[in-house]
Amino acid sequence: MSMEPARLRESPWRLLKNAAGTPRDLANKLGRLARAVSAYADGASLDGRLERLVRLGYVQTPPSRLQLVIGSVDMLRFWISPAAADYYRSKGIDFGFHQVLRFLDDPASMVDPTGFLSSVDVIVGHVLQVVHANPAYDLQLLESHEDGLEELERQTRAMLEGSHPRQASIGAIVEDPGYHGRLLAYVQAYRDDPDAALAPIRDNVANDPHWARVERTFGTLPAAMRYFAKMPSTPLGVARHLLFVRQFPVQLAEPSA
Repeated sequence: MSMEPARLRESPWRLLKNAAGTPRDLANKLGRLARAVSAYADGASLDGRLERLVRLGYVQTPPSRLQLVIGSVDMLRFWISPAAADYYRSKGIDFGFHQVLRFLDDPASMVDPTGFLSSVDVIVGHVLQVVHANPAYDLQLLESHEDGLEELERQTRAMLEGSHPRQASIGAIVEDPGYHGRLLAYVQAYRDDPDAALAPIRDNVANDPHWARVERTFGTLPAAMRYFAKMPSTPLGVARHLLFVRQFPVQLAEPSA
């Protein structure tokens, strides 16, 4: 049996088919997407999530909703998308096609960059389908859900055993055959001692000073929340930020340890 992952050995058409799944799968995915979009109107759930993160010690000064919005935009445009594009370019993988596969596998995972409005299953699926630059943020976020980390460990084991319900669709996306093994080891270490667990940093981030600086700012939930709290708090300030800040603002970066 070939050890090369399906993402690298299957044809584009087969990858699209596997990522999309059956008509029943697609209907379920659209339902999850509708619930994810409707969560944006549920301010009480967002407030509850932030309160839980404050109790866990991951948030000292909760950002306002406006700061959360602009902060998540910065996270997406300065960190998530460009760092991922750089990584897939280095692997010779088309990033646009990769995003199509992700959308077909689970569109709900692509409408909430911060994950604050996502369910446990959506967050876990997102962690499983994407080789993360640093999964620490997502594990910290899962701590705000009952049994979130336990569910991540369970589903990661299922991926490694070949028994996950989304085995084929996630397999159509993940290009690194060692990713889920590293993820499981990290989740287990994190559950034992979060402070001692060493997150597996993606190679294009670990080996690049620019991405390393941005990762310090957005790679963990406490650091990201500190950045969000520094964002403009008025509509005019937000508009100015979006218009004039076109590169990662290094003056707002998390300091090195």
